[in-house]
Amino acid sequence: MWTHVEKIHPDGMKMVYKIREKADLEEVPYASAPVFSPSCVLTVTEKLVLIQKYLQQLQYNHTGTQLFEIKKYRPYTGLMDTAREIIKESLPIKCLEAVIVSLYLTSSMSELQRFTIGFKTQFGSSIYRHVVLGVHANGKYGALGLSRRDDLMYKPLTFKSLCDLLNDFVESYGNYLHSVKKIKLSLPIVHDLHSCEKIHWKYLALSPAKLSASDMKKILEKYSRELRTTVRDRKGRRGG
Repeated sequence: MWTHVEKIHPDGMKMVYKIREKADLEEVPYASAPVFSPSCVLTVTEKLVLIQKYLQQLQYNHTGTQLFEIKKYRPYTGLMDTAREIIKESLPIKCLEAVIVSLYLTSSMSELQRFTIGFKTQFGSSIYRHVVLGVHANGKYGALGLSRRDDLMYKPLTFKSLCDLLNDFVESYGNYLHSVKKIKLSLPIVHDLHSCEKIHWKYLALSPAKLSASDMKKILEKYSRELRTTVRDRKGRRGG
């Protein structure tokens, strides 16, 4: 890590020595993850706000080095082990780590439907990828996540439809002259921290520029119905 910092920091080795040889550095604040007990009286919205605040306290990782290895297609229980490690280390994270941590912290919120939303965007000749955690409860949609841009991560649980939520993201990307080439939605994600299921990250892929507004709305309405049906089926199996 220090070698990497030496290469990318404007002051190079001078800055490294300044920090490593100083014995009286201020203690780095430790971000404490929110814990929701069964008796917690907070609403879903209030819990989501606390989780988002925690993600932002961890801060976005601008170092250029991946501090945590996340293999997306590991069983869910393995990803949750990584989430525990991230919380324990309390280091800066990127968007994928933020999604994993959000899944862990919302695991006890059985009333919340959760699914990933991946974006592939283009700026000039460069391609960028980003992911957030979509959430649904009480008939409303929102998102949790982390980004360099404030309007490309958290979205309050106020959107009446998934289409409205995604359109808001597309509009936000437009503010930075990014065109959204592809949006990928996962299947709903289990709440059992010990589940061996894998996240189906690419269940539905959409190309906003190639779809009319009405077609986009129809596809997302169908997907939203599938989300609710899948969740009901899982509850039914647990009940049986």
